[in-house]
This record gives sequence, structure tokens and C-alpha cells, in this order.
Amino acid sequence: MARTEKDDDTAVVIQTRVEKKLERPKLYKVLLHNDDYTTREFVVWILQGVFHRGESEAIQIMLHVHNNGVGVAGVYPHDIAEAKVRRVTALAESNEFPLLTTMEPEE
Repeated sequence: MARTEKDDDTAVVIQTRVEKKLERPKLYKVLLHNDDYTTREFVVWILQGVFHRGESEAIQIMLHVHNNGVGVAGVYPHDIAEAKVRRVTALAESNEFPLLTTMEPEE
């Protein structure tokens, strides 16, 4: 809101600024779930192609998923995480694998 104060020949415009506090977007973990049918090679391929992981990092994540039942493929804002889940699901279905990919809020 602007306000004008006049003092003889000069005018001063005083404007109060409202500071807006911007919050970082909430992040979501994209999770890959282990199953008995999806090959390890396919999971590594997904991690490299969809999540842009290097080969050694993709293998580490794949082994974590294999040994622990679930693993984090990446952490993203909601829209990106959702798009990655849809992409992995579509690739798994087209390659006839039951790979389950989910997302959950990061704590």
C-alpha cells in the first residue's frame, strides 16, 4: 500500500513491503520394491535411465533393494517423483516385469 507525504515542493512516496517467506517444496522419496521376477539387470537399467545414476551407484542401490526389500531410487519434488513412478511403472509393464515403484514424503 503506497502513501504520499507532501512537504512544500517535494513529495515522498512511502511504501510498506510485506515480506513473504518462501518455503522449500516438500520432497518425496521414490522407492523401488524387490520382487522375485524383475531381473537385477532391469533394475540397474531403470536406475541409470530414469534416475540418471552411474553404473556403480545403480548396482549399489539394486543390491540394497534386493537385500532389504525396498530402496530409495531418488528424492524429488512431488510432481517429478510422481512422473518418475509413472515412467518406471510403464517401462516395467512394457518389459513384462512386476516391478513396484512407490513414493512417500521425506521426513
